[in-house]
Amino acid sequence: MKHAKPLPGYLVQRYEGWRATTYSENQAWYRRLANEGQRPRAMVISCCDSRVHVTSIFGADQGEFFIHRNVANLVPPYEPDGDHHGTSATVEYAVTALKVSHLIILGHSSCGGVQGCLHMCNGTAPELEETTSFVGRWMDILRPGYAQVDAMNLPTETEQLRALEKKAVLVSLENLMTFPFVAKAVEEGELSLHGLWTDIGEGSLEYYAPEDDSFKPV
Repeated sequence: MKHAKPLPGYLVQRYEGWRATTYSENQAWYRRLANEGQRPRAMVISCCDSRVHVTSIFGADQGEFFIHRNVANLVPPYEPDGDHHGTSATVEYAVTALKVSHLIILGHSSCGGVQGCLHMCNGTAPELEETTSFVGRWMDILRPGYAQVDAMNLPTETEQLRALEKKAVLVSLENLMTFPFVAKAVEEGELSLHGLWTDIGEGSLEYYAPEDDSFKPV
């Protein structure tokens, strides 16, 4: 592959610093993880937004979380059609092979993907409606959530965006239950699903409470 190039210098320096400190001080732990394999207790599906740092939020070490990131932390419905489904494959592996006990959907404030869906659905981003737009077709998953938010008649785009960010969490939770192996694990008490939303500016974290259909502070 002639287009691949060496890492930029600043990343090499950071690696060398990590190798000399964090790795060196915990070498036995890293080798144990390598030899014994991973046993994460939880899977986290979060946005690929660089401002969302899952392990920092929960103070997690290597081996604790099985993490999958995509645009707007979305889970598509169960569709075994033979096409490529990265998110679905990750969910399957986490639930059926790793036997995680918790599956967390983590949404966040100022989500560009959700904003793209908002603009696509309200007609201000026609480019996302093109069949060639990977982002647009991915955000189609959230169209049912947009319809619900649109019916709220919220006065500002800021309020609409925040509501749709939280709907993205709920749409993903609902879609998870369309996977037979997820539904089975939930029904048998082997897996619990959790919906979270974090404000990246305030550092706050909210969880979805199904008893009154709202997000509450953790």
